[in-house]
Amino acid sequence: MKAEASTETGSWYHGTKADLETGDLITVGRQSNFASRKVMSWVYFTATLDAAIWGAELAVGEGRERIYLVEPTGPYEDDPNLTDKRFPGNPTKSFRSRDPLRVMGEVDEWPGHSQERLEEMRDHLARLKARGVEPID
Repeated sequence: MKAEASTETGSWYHGTKADLETGDLITVGRQSNFASRKVMSWVYFTATLDAAIWGAELAVGEGRERIYLVEPTGPYEDDPNLTDKRFPGNPTKSFRSRDPLRVMGEVDEWPGHSQERLEEMRDHLARLKARGVEPID
């Protein structure tokens, strides 16, 4: 499936380097995509392709960057890491849940960020880490 960054499809996305199949569940209790050695108590997803692209591009690990179409299986809330702390009003349309996300498919083609923009973001995250701030609670 090809997706355009400017298109609002009503879909939910999850960016990662994990190799998943349609029907798989993304559950709490797995290692974080972003914080080494941290087990997650939430699963994260977004309604914008751009936020999912960041998730895929910044995920730790050696796997291929992937964006999955997902479906929440239970209640969810605004992601406070992006809404309350950085972007009031949730313009990134980022959410979290304690219930699994079901993989519904994969977005095969998507526009990545420039190498310069990626380095800016990685530098920013490195500065936060040096101050003891994890990118995700």
